[in-house]
Amino acid sequence: MTAIVDEFRWRGLIAQSTDEDALSKALANGPVTFYCGFDPTAASLHVGHLVQVLTLRRLQQAGHRPLALVGGATGHIGDPRPTAERTLNDPETIAQWVTRLRAQIEPYLSFEGDNAATMVNNMDWTAGLSVIEFLRDIGKHFRVNKMLTKDSVAQRLASDQGISYTEFSYQLLQAMDFRELYRRYGCTLQTGGSDQWGNLTAGLDLIHRLEPDAEVHALATPLMTKADGTKFGKSETGTLWLDPEMTTPYAFYQFWLNTDDRDISRYMRILSFKSREELEELEKTTEERPQARTAQRALAEELTTLVHGADQCAAVIAASKALFGQGELADLDEATLAAAVSELPHSKVSELGLVTDLFAEVGLVASKSAARRTVKEGGAYVNNAKVTAEDAVATADQLLHGRWLVLRRGKKNLAAIEVTAA
Repeated sequence: MTAIVDEFRWRGLIAQSTDEDALSKALANGPVTFYCGFDPTAASLHVGHLVQVLTLRRLQQAGHRPLALVGGATGHIGDPRPTAERTLNDPETIAQWVTRLRAQIEPYLSFEGDNAATMVNNMDWTAGLSVIEFLRDIGKHFRVNKMLTKDSVAQRLASDQGISYTEFSYQLLQAMDFRELYRRYGCTLQTGGSDQWGNLTAGLDLIHRLEPDAEVHALATPLMTKADGTKFGKSETGTLWLDPEMTTPYAFYQFWLNTDDRDISRYMRILSFKSREELEELEKTTEERPQARTAQRALAEELTTLVHGADQCAAVIAASKALFGQGELADLDEATLAAAVSELPHSKVSELGLVTDLFAEVGLVASKSAARRTVKEGGAYVNNAKVTAEDAVATADQLLHGRWLVLRRGKKNLAAIEVTAA
């Protein structure tokens, strides 16, 4: 437990802390009960949440006791976004999402032993609370001028949309959560992303007002960003969700495999459970042989296994290899192949015909004459089989799972054809 703050610092996991020395001492003298909250504002967590889930896991592995809060109450409001008001969801949907998020978080934590994790729901202490009680017991301890300084609030106030009182009051609810967990479980540390800093410190202030002798802490991890300026966790098809039905394991694996060399070291330190020595060796390899993408493959395999399991990881690795001629496409199961095909340029046709026509149809070449030239030069492949005749016709017996053809021009240019009913 004594080295966890040093480990977090080396990994770049500390963006802000109320008092790093005091926190280090508390963790060294632990175990410390700590919590992180997740609001059910969607049907799944995404990779941005993964940083927080893995932070819970790291602290538990260091001997501390995690409380994972899924906000059945705060999920009705949602933390204010910088740009616009959130869409409010109905109670039945939120209840379903609470169950889904709990199921996603639980596999990362241990619920046995002296520092067993506990799942909590802030609906337990807010459902019976009246508006008068909330304003009298909680609201009177907050100063509006200080609440206005929160970044997301300030940005919204400066916008045309403004901010509703509902979202403005969110920080009071999160502050109340920390105070309740302090009273019920002896929780003295809250973790979260750096964009949550205003909410984290609001909880500290409330506890100090109501429990003057309490020693409580807040730790914010940095927001993950990309070197090219685009948002972390965004792929070409949108947000990278942890639910395999919303983001396939194949797409998840490919996201990490395609990580920019400028980002991979930072991502590995924050997300990987490999040792410092292993990570430094991977960083050295990236610097010396970036074209090998050894670090990206290592992180992609580790995280895909962690989130989706070893079998799914093996399946997507096999698919990645098979697409580029290093395995049998026919051996891939239909779901994995479908996920892989969805990541490729692809076209739908009602009937098959000349291979050269299909190459042009899907955009692998600029024209049918260019397609014929590709065949003549030996660079055209259908399902990894070289096409040798310019007048070759694709046939139904070539279809993978009765639906797809994978076309390849040269070594790296891929596309797919899906045959649909006329």
